[in-house]
Amino acid sequence: MSVSGIESVGFTPYVPASVSTNGSAKVTGSGSEFGSLVLDGLDRLEQVQDKTDQLSVKAATGDLNAIHDYTIASTEASVTTQLTVAVRNKAVEAFNEIMRMQV
Repeated sequence: MSVSGIESVGFTPYVPASVSTNGSAKVTGSGSEFGSLVLDGLDRLEQVQDKTDQLSVKAATGDLNAIHDYTIASTEASVTTQLTVAVRNKAVEAFNEIMRMQV
């Protein structure tokens, strides 16, 4: 199965700014980069959900010619939401672990 036509769907994978093209992450000591990654991820989530909302309205009104566009966008929004929730849960878990440490 070829995936060369994925650009026609409008899917652009999210690649954080701190990940190089060869897939290795750049690790630095500043927390501001993590904060910007979180904000970028939340912006991406909002964009994906907005696109899904627009396609769902088009599907409901009959203006959407290819229903698979909505299905793909809906699945992408679901996976993006699950990833965001998982990252949030890990961050809360790490914060709670730090708070339990004795000084």
